[in-house]
Amino acid sequence: MGILNITPDSFSDGGQLYRDGLPNLDNILFLAESLIKEGADLLDIGGESTRPGAGSITASEEIERVLPVVSALTARLNIPLSVDTSCPEVIEAAAAEGAAMINDVRALRRPGAIEAAAKSQLPVVLMHMLGEPQNMQQAPAYNDIVNDVLAFLSDRIIACELAGISRSKLVLDPGFGFGKTLDHNLSLFRALPKFVAPGLPVMVGLSRKRMIGDMLNKPVAERDTGSVAMALLAAQQGVSIIRVHNVGGTVDALKVLTAINR
Repeated sequence: MGILNITPDSFSDGGQLYRDGLPNLDNILFLAESLIKEGADLLDIGGESTRPGAGSITASEEIERVLPVVSALTARLNIPLSVDTSCPEVIEAAAAEGAAMINDVRALRRPGAIEAAAKSQLPVVLMHMLGEPQNMQQAPAYNDIVNDVLAFLSDRIIACELAGISRSKLVLDPGFGFGKTLDHNLSLFRALPKFVAPGLPVMVGLSRKRMIGDMLNKPVAERDTGSVAMALLAAQQGVSIIRVHNVGGTVDALKVLTAINR
């Protein structure tokens, strides 16, 4: 999954695809085409920054960022589009515009989100996040990080099924970096087989995150090698979707792994 952040303030690439308060469609199309050439299987479009400390935006602001991009890419490119949103209005609008998946860092907990997702009949990524982006990294604490996150995702699966979303349409994401310390993240990573075991696809977003920076003592711009290493290790543990900025390097590493496994 290649990342397209249509925001002014995302931690890695905020502002690159956003100019004068609007999506920069020329830059977006160029990057989208590049990611596809590098081997992306789907693209994830986000209009709300969820980095630690990020502020909130209105539904109308998010729609203004996301909908023109979904419309432009569906008209020009033959690739499934995921929309990274928690907002029911955005879910409905993106589905009507041709989006193929909803990727929600709040696991459809916002009022109206689960109903909008059920109406859309699209696959949904359910991610775990402790708190909100504004406060999630302020001393996060768990009884047992692995069991707590597994229990949360299990509860969200049940909620989705009760709302009319088929289990076959669900993807799970442990939420690396969302309300977790480095030790929490590493414990979750070691436990990935437990998330894979129940049989639903698992997605991970590790690309350029602070946990990699903390392990390597490197800034965001120098974390791609560590990100590829984490992606390779995640794939070895059965993860189905790898969400990344550096598609080409990740695809090359996964091709090597596939050849060895054959």
